[in-house]
This record gives sequence, structure tokens and C-alpha cells, in this order.
Amino acid sequence: MLIIYGLLFFLMFFRIFYIQVTGQAEGQKLAAKAAARYEKTKTITANRGYIFDKQGQVIAKDAISYRLIAVVDPSASDGTKKKMHVVNPKKTAVILAKYINMDEEEIYKRLIPEKKDVYQVEFGTAGRNISHATMKKIKAEKLPGINFMEDKKRFYPNGTFASNLIGIAREEDEDEAQAPTVGKMGLEATYNKELSGVNGHIQYKSDLFGYLLPNSKEMVQPAKNGDNVYLTLDKTIQNFLEDSMSKVYKQYNPESMVAIVANPKTGEILAASQRPTFNPQTGEGLDTSWMNEMTETTLEPGSTMKTFTLSTAIEEGKWNPNDTYQSGQYKVYDRTIRDANQVGWGRITYLEGIQRSSNVGMANLLKKIGDKTFIQYMKKFGFGQKTGIDLPNEATGKILDDYPINRVTTTYGQGSTVTPIQLIQALTAVANDGKMMQPYVIDKIVDPNTGKIVKEHKPVVKGSPISADTAKQVREILATTVTSEKGTAQNFASKDYEVAGKTGTAQIPKSTGGYYWGKNNFLYSFLGMAPAKNPKLIMYIAIKKPHLGVTEVGSEPTSKVFNTVMESSLKYLNITPSKTTTEKTIVMDDLVGSDSNDAIANLTSKKIQTVLIGSDGKITDQYPKKDQTVLATSHAFIKTSGNIKIPDFSGWSLRDILTYQSLSGIKIDVQGDGYVEKQNIKAGTIYEGNQRLILKMVKPQEQYK
Repeated sequence: MLIIYGLLFFLMFFRIFYIQVTGQAEGQKLAAKAAARYEKTKTITANRGYIFDKQGQVIAKDAISYRLIAVVDPSASDGTKKKMHVVNPKKTAVILAKYINMDEEEIYKRLIPEKKDVYQVEFGTAGRNISHATMKKIKAEKLPGINFMEDKKRFYPNGTFASNLIGIAREEDEDEAQAPTVGKMGLEATYNKELSGVNGHIQYKSDLFGYLLPNSKEMVQPAKNGDNVYLTLDKTIQNFLEDSMSKVYKQYNPESMVAIVANPKTGEILAASQRPTFNPQTGEGLDTSWMNEMTETTLEPGSTMKTFTLSTAIEEGKWNPNDTYQSGQYKVYDRTIRDANQVGWGRITYLEGIQRSSNVGMANLLKKIGDKTFIQYMKKFGFGQKTGIDLPNEATGKILDDYPINRVTTTYGQGSTVTPIQLIQALTAVANDGKMMQPYVIDKIVDPNTGKIVKEHKPVVKGSPISADTAKQVREILATTVTSEKGTAQNFASKDYEVAGKTGTAQIPKSTGGYYWGKNNFLYSFLGMAPAKNPKLIMYIAIKKPHLGVTEVGSEPTSKVFNTVMESSLKYLNITPSKTTTEKTIVMDDLVGSDSNDAIANLTSKKIQTVLIGSDGKITDQYPKKDQTVLATSHAFIKTSGNIKIPDFSGWSLRDILTYQSLSGIKIDVQGDGYVEKQNIKAGTIYEGNQRLILKMVKPQEQYK
């Protein structure tokens, strides 16, 4: 017996000695097992970097959301008076169905899992990304076993906002708690490395129940938040563009639209949009709009390309605006080039040819310039090569140079292909006195942890394809396409700013060969700038296959976008109107005693905005008075007896308000400076004589904040 006890003691001693020496038992590291039981690690989730506009306003950021969890194991309530698990699955399903996108029956199935050892359940995508408001409402229902965990989701506060440029970021695995957010497209994908942070952690020792042990040391590794990306986009100008694009898209139902606004002095892209597009917050529209039309797709630009054919001719000394040619058609071997109206306008000058957008005029200019020289200039303007913009998947387009007919059709924008961003880059040379600026959308990237600028973009001159003198001449000539009675761009005239630019009507190629035909089957576009003498903004707008009315032309939908965005943006930037001193003046007739309806019709025909004060027929007073002058497009006031209807004061100056007050006798309380933005009495209301009329005025730069 003593021998047996001795043997057992020896074996136990050897076992203890072995464990002390090796630190193992049953082949397992005891230190590792102890650490797994007593040492706990908690992840500190890093924030994905913000995306800001150039004014520092948020475009994309991480936001707190909530994940719905239901505890279904009754053991969770052991030892407590309060029920910690789902007690009534049916009732719980009925209530939750009011708040999450899952039907009552499916919720109920989740609350009674087939496996009996399940402690808690979740509700897939329907139970994720729950807002704080919805979470509070569900909590107010006081449902036993219903809990929430905090998550982070990518938040896009502006909805549809340059979506195809910004892109989207989503959780890599939406069914995994604290799954990393990854850029899926656009800038979110291109700069995913910079935007992604590095998670930190807290490591500490606890007892078997998870409580922090006394005197235990916490080891904290802080999270490193992702870099913040500042864009060149201006939120206000972008909103002007989005609003206008949406209205025109709804009205004309085109196949697609694309538009860009840029600063020609720097190459900064201030706004970019397309239709169809998508909402990055909800994902609505993603199935029909994935690519960035600004950079990733090509098009035949149509007559907007004549801008650069004209530039080439002037730079090479081959342009004489008063030289003439026979319009209508032009032969290239066995091919015939025709003007848009098929028959031309007889023998016309080259200046008129530009104003009328004559294809035959371009073909004749090419003969003067020379084929080889023309193609060299197209390359100088950056066509057929990437601009180098800081966006992914940029297309190059192709300038066709295989046959003489290719070079002729390229002069007026058919056959050869370009990208919208190439047109913008090339136009900077015309708007910026010959210096062509590389377009860019990233202003700077900043490390929020240190405040250090990681990357900063400075304006880059890509080349000087034309001289400053040539650029000035081109701007002057393109301004006449807007102001001339023969110009195709008359719809783009602005009340306050001189606009220069070129319209485009391009045939769209079929996938099977040939081109579509008919006024609802063209690509309509405009490439323009303002103010014409010293452009502060340039813009390209293209609308593919809009549904035009019987009497409408292609410049109508494009001008509705261009005019609204350009004028609003220039006023927002506080650019001084360039046409106030050059507006046509009209001498006023003696209107007193005449019929008000006849007078209004006469003044309106002269583009004078007439304000009627009263309601009866005969005019008793007027302003301006007889033989005084009034600027076209400005206000003239005529007074009659009878009830006074309050006009729409939007955009009125203080001078017009004082004139109206003097003639009407209505006391007006004017608040602020600049132009009228709001009025307290609705337009069209009959003035009762005792109401107080209040007009709130704002300066142009304040109006668009």
C-alpha cells in the first residue's frame, strides 16, 4: 500500500513539475487559457473620414444608427424580477412590424427559433440602420427582450447630390456586427484607403463574470480616424444644378442628362450631376445609374466642337469673319456634308456661319486650316487623351483621323468622340486667355487626428493651345451666337450677364450602325461661359433624346438648365452684372388717358415689365414719365383707379419699390438691402388699405446661402 501511495505521490509531483516547466496540460497552453478567460478586449471603432464641400459643409459622414436584437432565451430572466426575454412573441411581432420593414409573420418566426439553444436573434437588414427617433419609439413600447446595439452607418445628408461622383460606402457584411464600411463606387471607392480609419482597442483583465478586476491595468490603443476629404464642389452651386436638372428631367423625360460647372481660372469642378441618378442614402436608382457620365462615357459632341475649330482657324490666321462661302452642302469625294436645314442660307459670311451653326462653314474652314494642322490642335486641346482628373475609370474618346471625311465631320462634332470633362478642360483655354487648366475635384485631404494636410491640389496648366488674343476673339464671336438675330443660342441670353457659347445638336449612333433621326432622337447640348468678357464660370449641359413639344426646339430644355444655374451661381458668387449699362433704352410715350390693356401689350412687346396699379381701364399716371427713358427688361409703372392687386415683388430693387410706393400710396416697410426675397402679403391679393406690407431684401451673395 505504501508503495502505491508513494507511486501516486511521485506521479503527482512529476505532473506539477511538468506543468510548471512547460506551461501545458493536455497539450494546451494554460497561460493562453487563462488569458482567454480573464483577459478581455473591446474594439474601439474608428470613424470613416468625412467628405466636405469647398466651404467645409458635410457631404458624407459616419452617423450612429441602431441594430435591433431580441433575446429569446428564458434563462436571461433567471434571478431577476424584470423579464429580460421576449415573453409574448405574437404581440412583439405585431408591434415591431409597425417600425421595421419586415412583415409580422416573418418577425414572429424569428422570435420562436427552431433551435432551442438560441440566446438572441436579429432581423437582417430590416433590423439594421434604425434611426434614433425610431429606436426611441420602439423603446417606448416597453417590449420585454427587445434591445438595441449601436452601429455606425454612412450618412449622406444632402440626398441626391453629385451622387455618381461621390459614390457610396456600405458595410462589407450587413449581417455582421461592426462590419467595416467600404467604398463601393465613386470617390468613396477611389479614396477608400484614405477615408478608412484603423480601429483601436481596450484590453483589460476581468473575473469569470466579466467584471473588471481590482487594480487591473487597462491597455488602450486609440482608434485612428480616417482622413477627411475636401472637394472643390460648392454645395450651393451643386444644389442649383440638382434642382434644375430634376425639373427638366421631369418635364422632358429624356434618356439621360449630364452637366458640369467649373471655374475656368483654376480647373475646379464646382458642380456635376447627371440623370438618371441615385440616392446614396436609400440606394434608390442604383440599378439604372452606376457610371459617372462626366468622365467614364463618351459621346459625339455635335456643334459644341465648332468652338475649337473656330479657335484653331483664328490662331492659325485663317479666319476672316467677312469672307463668304456657299452654304447648304459640301462634297468630300462621294460624300455630301449638309447644313442642319439641308439647303443652307445662300452665300453667307463665316461669322454668320458660326452664328447659324453651319456645318459647311466648318468644312470650308478645314480646307483653309489644313487637315494635319487641325488634328494637331485637337490634340493640343486634350481630345483623345485623359485629362488626368482625380476620378477613376476616365475614358479617352477618339479623334478619328483615318479618312478625309473623318476630319471634316470632326470639325462639327460628329464621328469623333469626347467626354464631357474633356470639353470642359478645352473650354478653360478659351475662357482663361489661352491657358488650359486640368480639371480636378479633390481640394485637399486632411488627417483629423493631427490636423496635417496629407495631400493638396494646386491648379495645373495643361497647356496653351491658343493665345490670349485668340481666346478673346473666340469669346466675342461666341457671344454673337446669343445676341444675333441669326444666332442658334438666343435662348441662352441672360438678363444680367453677357453669355458666350455654342449650341450642339448631335446625331446619336445606333449600336447596329447608322444614326437615329428625328427631333426627339438627338443629343442637345450647350458649352458656354459668363460673363463673356472675363468668364468666372463655364458650363456644359447635354440632354439625350428629350421629349419636345410640337413647337419646341432642342435649345429649350438645355437653356432651362444653363440659364437658371449660371445666373443664380454668378449672383451667389457676387459677380457684378455685366449688362446693366449696355441694355437697350426705350423712350416712354404719353400713356395718360389711354387704355391700360393696350399700353401693357405695347410695353410688353418692347420687353418692358409693366406693373399695373389699379384695375380700371384708363391710365391716370405713369412712371417713367413721357419722353423719359426706361431700360428694356426693367419695370414701368402705370396707374389706374380701382382695386390694387399686390404684385410679386421677387427680385425688385429698392428704386422700383419706392416708385411703386409713391404711385400706389401703400406704405411699405423695407427690411435689409439688395433685392426682394420675401413679402408678407401674397401676390394677387387685393389690398384692403389697412394692411402692413413688409418686404424682406437680401444681397445676391446672401440669397443663395
